[in-house]
Amino acid sequence: MARVEINIRGLFATPVAAVELPDAPARNAELRRIILDRRASHPSVQASNAGGWHSDRDILDWGGARMSEVITAARGIANQMTADRQGQPLRPNWTVQAWANVNGPGDGNIAHYHPGSFWSGTYYVDDGGCADDPSLGGEFEMIDPRGPGPGMYAPALKFAGEDGASVGSGETIRPRPGLLFIFPSWLFHQVRPYRGDALRISIAFNLGLSSTASD
Repeated sequence: MARVEINIRGLFATPVAAVELPDAPARNAELRRIILDRRASHPSVQASNAGGWHSDRDILDWGGARMSEVITAARGIANQMTADRQGQPLRPNWTVQAWANVNGPGDGNIAHYHPGSFWSGTYYVDDGGCADDPSLGGEFEMIDPRGPGPGMYAPALKFAGEDGASVGSGETIRPRPGLLFIFPSWLFHQVRPYRGDALRISIAFNLGLSSTASD
């Protein structure tokens, strides 16, 4: 039998990038103070949050230099992840929206996506103990864009949550301080209810495409 050459391409993959930012303890201590001070003086915006506190989307105006560090890192990661069809890197002049989320016991975020943006992401200021105790919940869950389709063809496969073997279920990221991750804005996602007694504090952001390129 003649040898058959098989050309396999991973079409329509969903890129998700994660990085641990350096100097996290000092940065997060300052961001925690700034965010909780803001929460004490400003009411919550109602968006995807199911309970908890959601700031306005102008945290770059009041979050200080440490907040700017997070967005600078996010822009750099986005630049590395964005290319044209020939694989040549692009350097868009990203537009930015960013806000803070503070979740207490029982709080979460309902499933949603971020229209009008290209990349979205989250940075964790405080995990509320989630990293060390899975029973506290609070995971960030990304929902398979294919829906239950894969499982229809392989019903014997077990659905998985965090081991990279999901078939139509969700993939989760467990919060930990200093973790920054970026995903396509169209990806349906949610935050599972947090069951701890402390506070789970995160910063979320959208990077949109401008019509002009950056230097």
